Amino acid sequence: METHIIIIGSGLGGLTCGYIMAKNGYKVTVLEKNVQLGGCLQTFARRGVKFETGVHYIGSMEKGQLLHHFFKYLNLLPDVKLRQLNCEAYDLISIGGERFPFANGIENFTEKLAQYFPAEKDNLRRYWQAIREVVESSPLHSLRTTGEPVILNPNHVKQSYDHFLESVTGDEQLRLVLAGNLPLYAGERGKTPMYISAFINDFYNRSACRIVGGGETVAFSLVKSIRAMGGNVLPSAEVVKINCNDKQAVSVSLKNGETIDGDYFISNMHPARMVEIVESNILRKSYRDRIVHLNNTVSNFTVYIAFKKDSVPYFNSNFYHYDTPADVWRGKNYEQASYPCSFLYMHLCSSENQQFADAAVLISYMNFEDVSQWAGTKVGRRGADYENFKKETAEKLLDLLEKQIPDTQQNIEYYYTSSPLTYLDYTGTERGSMYGVLPDCNESIHSLVSQRTRIPNLFQTGQNVNSHGILGVIIGSIITCGELLGVNNIVEQIKNTD
Repeated sequence: METHIIIIGSGLGGLTCGYIMAKNGYKVTVLEKNVQLGGCLQTFARRGVKFETGVHYIGSMEKGQLLHHFFKYLNLLPDVKLRQLNCEAYDLISIGGERFPFANGIENFTEKLAQYFPAEKDNLRRYWQAIREVVESSPLHSLRTTGEPVILNPNHVKQSYDHFLESVTGDEQLRLVLAGNLPLYAGERGKTPMYISAFINDFYNRSACRIVGGGETVAFSLVKSIRAMGGNVLPSAEVVKINCNDKQAVSVSLKNGETIDGDYFISNMHPARMVEIVESNILRKSYRDRIVHLNNTVSNFTVYIAFKKDSVPYFNSNFYHYDTPADVWRGKNYEQASYPCSFLYMHLCSSENQQFADAAVLISYMNFEDVSQWAGTKVGRRGADYENFKKETAEKLLDLLEKQIPDTQQNIEYYYTSSPLTYLDYTGTERGSMYGVLPDCNESIHSLVSQRTRIPNLFQTGQNVNSHGILGVIIGSIITCGELLGVNNIVEQIKNTD
């Protein structure tokens, strides 16, 4: 009889685990509460224009680079089309009126920034040397087998990114520039470990691109492959309870009353959502309390912009703007009177050779407290006050964008918005957080979410295990599946695919 794996949630982590386990001969059932599959990979369309919700750009996709290895193993390459970002400025960091490019390749990156910081060339090289040391010390980031149980070097976990930058350079302006892509991981001063930024910066420095048609193409491809291998991926199948006996999990109960038995269970839910649906003494109160009280990353407010036809040239860089240098690390600690003071602006890619942008996203941090008065309401039924709040916030953001990129507003056909409540409804993250649990170098053990739970046949995956983002989630999925298959075995499979 086949061993049955039940996976709760069809985000990237759940689908990647589903693919790996099905590829290795397990019977797989993926259960998704929403109508649309894909979690943060999902897109939505309005008036014929498609908008991205989560995965806006990816890196390390050139042949021989890490994500390319993973995509080949997951059979994604035939279905996922890419458009490379500007190699000379895949990210453009705007601080107080000055703009600084992030270029692909260590030497190119160094030479470009050295034009603005001529005395800092050696320090920039030291910066990249330290980043590469972090990456190479991780077996899964360098695709090598290992007998070590520890995936990360403790020294890389216990140092914050801002303290790392201080050790690299005494130039405060350069430190702010190097922290300019913080929205990619909602970094917090004195908390975010340097390994998070090291993995992300290395990931994009090697190569950077947008997914043509959005992240849903990744989800659709994985779903297609899982089904082709005999697995089930079921939308509108909300799990409301994980049922246990006195030793382990035995089944899940769905909202429609159905019960599905399984041998192993993988939760792609936020850990706090997972413990809510497990009624078992195997999960001790101390474990539940720790999970429920974990700190989470900040949420966001997004404006989804549709442009008038052929009015805005396609912008092949990502634009991070901060009104003043003080805003770079401000994050969730903004003041209402000056909100918004920063944003991330990106065009969406609808074709490999497009000349004009169809759509863009404009994103700014937002705390859940700003919308908590409407908590518990339903999408589309939050009332006039909520709609006015979103309209006023969007107009402030669009005004700030207009100051940086003039004549944008006159070319907008229409726009939509989302708030932390929207993110909470569609992804199930705690308080609508962008990236789930906040890794904290001061509490490296306490803030760690293990793939293992106290229930021996219940595991976790997704952005809270290992790290967020498309690379972090895939690596986390390998770690999760490694509990049953062995991590080294999966690594060898990936290498043999090449």
